[in-house]
Amino acid sequence: MNTFYWPDLLYSNVGFISGVGLLVSEAGEVLALSRRDDAADARIVELPGKALLPGFVNAHSHSFQRLIRGKAEGGGDFWSWRQTMYHAANRLEPEDVYDAARMAFLEMALAGTTTVGEFHYLHNAADGRPYDDPNLLAKQVIEAARSVGLRIVLLRTAYLRSGFELAPDAGQKRFFETGSAFLENTTALLRAYPETSGVSIGVAPHSVRAVPLRELKAIAEWNQSAGLPLHMHVSEQVAENEACLREHGHTPVELLKRERILSPKFTAVHAIHLSQEEIAALAEAGASICACPTTERNLGDGIFPADRAMTAGVRVALGSDSQAQIDPLEDARELEYHLRLAQQNRGVLDQIGGEPLAARLFGCATINGARLLSIASGELKPGNPADFFTVDLNDVAIAGHSAEDLLSMLVFSLPRSAVRDVAVSGRMIVRDGEHELTAEIVAQYTDIHRKVWGDSSHGKEAR
Repeated sequence: MNTFYWPDLLYSNVGFISGVGLLVSEAGEVLALSRRDDAADARIVELPGKALLPGFVNAHSHSFQRLIRGKAEGGGDFWSWRQTMYHAANRLEPEDVYDAARMAFLEMALAGTTTVGEFHYLHNAADGRPYDDPNLLAKQVIEAARSVGLRIVLLRTAYLRSGFELAPDAGQKRFFETGSAFLENTTALLRAYPETSGVSIGVAPHSVRAVPLRELKAIAEWNQSAGLPLHMHVSEQVAENEACLREHGHTPVELLKRERILSPKFTAVHAIHLSQEEIAALAEAGASICACPTTERNLGDGIFPADRAMTAGVRVALGSDSQAQIDPLEDARELEYHLRLAQQNRGVLDQIGGEPLAARLFGCATINGARLLSIASGELKPGNPADFFTVDLNDVAIAGHSAEDLLSMLVFSLPRSAVRDVAVSGRMIVRDGEHELTAEIVAQYTDIHRKVWGDSSHGKEAR
């Protein structure tokens, strides 16, 4: 039987409309945005006092890094922060990877996220040896997403070395594979999930520093025939660009352009330290950028030049990356707010290409992410999966709204707590702010946290 979701307001490409609901097939696809009279034979789900919007797409996540939240805030830089990350990564058994991922994915779901692009580079056992199934940990992460109810694109990551002229770092021993093993294992993962609902696979050479050029070219060539999304960390740090110049005589984007690796399937993650010529190269190739403003702010990476990228026509999506904070709208508003601080001006991203600011930022958190993950989601239109969330229209943060200013109020003011329901392919995974597995997931995650950091992380007993 079809289902008709009946909110007070429904978001479409033209803004919020009333008197219209979402008609969803038994298979979980959007059939129509229609009036209630046109859904007489459907099961009616009343959503009074709520607005319904397309679900968020988190295009770049490292789920296990949820474990390091708050653990490396005392100082240092990006390179020293990695030691904290390695500490967590090297203390996880396969079942721990599953439970840590479930915690991150639960938090995403409660914030209105319906799809996650998981940039996955934990491959080996803690001693660096491959498991009997080299995709064991990837499958743990996939099954974690399925348990929570999220759609997942597992971006299997190639990590072959520590960097140019650097000895292998012991903290990275769980990441390493050879180039040939990466292709073999990625092929095997594709075969394991050939037509699995809610699961797809992508390819992710970690970075120029982690993948030598010969292997990078081989992966890109293989992917041309596979046709998968290809994501890669690019120009997150100035030191990364400098190392690439020493090794190749080019910056990462210049190298990728020279080797014809840039394409409409390519996504540069972070892409902070770019020249105008490099942005033009990405635009010319039809490549995208995934910005991760919360992580970039947390690590002191720098400010993503969203205005220059968007003006050039580069599609921009968003990711939670290190899970320092999981809030899609916070990431969206930071694209604008960071530029306001840097340029001492307001509305920096407004009316680029004639698009209003709030609609542009909301698109970064929804349809843009779907496109660069090669999935049909991010907007509510016939044929797309019914991935959506609802917002409490009576929440104090948006009191006094109108249909005309509601999107702007949501983008710039809405707290995560105002997200009430979340559905993936029409199936409710969050109802009235609650996920049925919350208690179980939090309890298991708490045990892992103690294992990784010790009981001292929970404070000392009062004396």
